[in-house]
Amino acid sequence: MPIDKTKLPPGPKSKNPFGQLFEFRKDSIAFLTRIAKEYGDIVQFRVGPIRVILVNHPDYIKEVMSTQHANFIKGRPLEMTKKLFGEGLLTSEGDFHKRQSRIIQPAFHRKMIESYSHAMTECTLKMMESWEEGMQLDFREEMIKVSMDMAGRNLFDVDIKKEAPEIIEALEKISGLFERITMPFSEYLIKLPLPSNIRFFKARARLNDTIYRMIDNRRKNPVDNGDLLSLLLIAQEEDPDHMTDQQIRDEAITLFLTAFDTTSNALTWTWYLLSQNPEAEAQLHEELDRVLQGRKPTVADVEQLKYTRMVLGESMRFYPPSYVIARQAVNDFSIDQYTIPGGSLILTSPYLIHHDTRFHKSPEKYDPATWGQHQAETKSKYEYFPFGAGPRSCIGQNFAWMEGVLLLATIAQKWKVKHVPDHPVEFLQLINLRPKYGMLMELESRS
Repeated sequence: MPIDKTKLPPGPKSKNPFGQLFEFRKDSIAFLTRIAKEYGDIVQFRVGPIRVILVNHPDYIKEVMSTQHANFIKGRPLEMTKKLFGEGLLTSEGDFHKRQSRIIQPAFHRKMIESYSHAMTECTLKMMESWEEGMQLDFREEMIKVSMDMAGRNLFDVDIKKEAPEIIEALEKISGLFERITMPFSEYLIKLPLPSNIRFFKARARLNDTIYRMIDNRRKNPVDNGDLLSLLLIAQEEDPDHMTDQQIRDEAITLFLTAFDTTSNALTWTWYLLSQNPEAEAQLHEELDRVLQGRKPTVADVEQLKYTRMVLGESMRFYPPSYVIARQAVNDFSIDQYTIPGGSLILTSPYLIHHDTRFHKSPEKYDPATWGQHQAETKSKYEYFPFGAGPRSCIGQNFAWMEGVLLLATIAQKWKVKHVPDHPVEFLQLINLRPKYGMLMELESRS
């Protein structure tokens, strides 16, 4: 039965065959903010031949991510990322995804995450050994390196610090591919011998070398310590037809990259926001001095570091790493008064919701205490969802919370981190929201 066009949502029109592609690609946050203001909480627009629907209210986001979640797949937006992740937990669908999730979940149970805490603190202290008063550092790079170190130690029981520069370089080359995700026919462009494609495949091969070396080393020195790699190799022994070496690679690279990429971006923005909000920074320092009294933080301190958690939570409200989350409708579905055709791409935006005055008081003001109060009072988890929501929410979010709190506490106990004034701060809107020019910060000792 054809869709009744009178029941489609409103939205901007264009005679351009590419629709709103170029405006969306130029600045997706500004574009989505504008059309939500002009057309309401359910808006349609086109990116080339693709019908895109923005849903911009917690009730509607709940419909997509939870109530009607069985009708949605990650679909086309992640087809390009499969070139890197394969059929890992981020990109797989249906029963296969459920099976893989059950295998991997124990690595992120509470007791396991708590066991990771010592390595988290030690990695941070090791990073700080080379820091000196007045030193200027790109804190995006510092947060990537330390988060990568933590992911390597905790999920794979390997020390990856020596390889970090090469891995970071490979990731920078790979990020160029992700700029094409919104381009029509991008799945065909990737097959052409373009210089960017050649760089991507070389960078992917570099990451594969790292992952396969982790797997080979564990096989030569088998140990079951409950980490992610142990779980994957045990699953292979039990069902080698499903858990092939390729599948272990896909799950390992997915969890390795997402474990440090999201957290490192969140922490980078946190240091910047603290440098711009001295009252919040002072309250953070007061809590750390009172609770820790000069000793290094442990897992036992995490519950007491309430304001530290608020700082991280408010930073992810202000600059959510996953600023847009996409799903693709399998079949036609109804939402509010509208009927949406199957195959449509559905966008939800944590950034838009987190900056909406209907759901957050004074959303353009950075205020960790207000975030904490909001979390205690709100009845809707869809007013704040930096890790997604529903059955496909991020499996590693508790890992990220603990890592973030411990890293903030370890560094801020000893250092004030000041943004270098002349250094430009702009968004680079790829899969995650990251600073376009890195984040140059200057160290000031608190002692």
